[in-house]
Amino acid sequence: MSTTAATASAHPSGFPLGWNGGASPFGITWQKMMMWFFIVTDALLFGGFLTGYGFNRLAAESWPDRHQVFHFWFITLMTFILISSSATMGTAVEAAARKDFKQAMRFLALTIAGGLCFLGMQAFEWVTVIGEGARLNGNPWGTVGFSSFFFLITGFHGTHVLIGLIVLAVVTLRGRAGRWSAEGVELAGLYWHFVDLVWVFVFGCFYLI
Repeated sequence: MSTTAATASAHPSGFPLGWNGGASPFGITWQKMMMWFFIVTDALLFGGFLTGYGFNRLAAESWPDRHQVFHFWFITLMTFILISSSATMGTAVEAAARKDFKQAMRFLALTIAGGLCFLGMQAFEWVTVIGEGARLNGNPWGTVGFSSFFFLITGFHGTHVLIGLIVLAVVTLRGRAGRWSAEGVELAGLYWHFVDLVWVFVFGCFYLI
């Protein structure tokens, strides 16, 4: 064994010290690594939005009571549906890893149904709030920033849900055409779990606190 090989194998991280390209030193494909890069950067963007919301809320003299603006049971049901879709997505990923693509397709369909239901409920919430007079530049509850952040944060998240549904639909259609890829299902699952996790923070910061 050469000195370089011995040094690399002795590195406590398990990664070669003199890696010069080729296979990923992290033992994952470049597609999965790029997905993780996207998730981290997008999480920072959502974090910036929520931080801005928190700063403006603390700086405001008063802030509307969300329980008087929204139907809290409705928002809770939306959250439950989205979290449940994360469970069905996880089952689909596990089934695809076992090459049980029929079961994967069934749970992908359930995940899509849950996402569509969540998106439809969010659209209904928007229509209701707009009908009550909420706009980007004002609302009947007195604090302009309240409705601005509502449309910005929930709209940005809703866009992510829509993109996720398109991705899941593409994965499912590829499966129906016999072009299944366990990694493709896993990558779609990573994105969907991220979208679900972000909503937990949105729900907690915007609706609960």
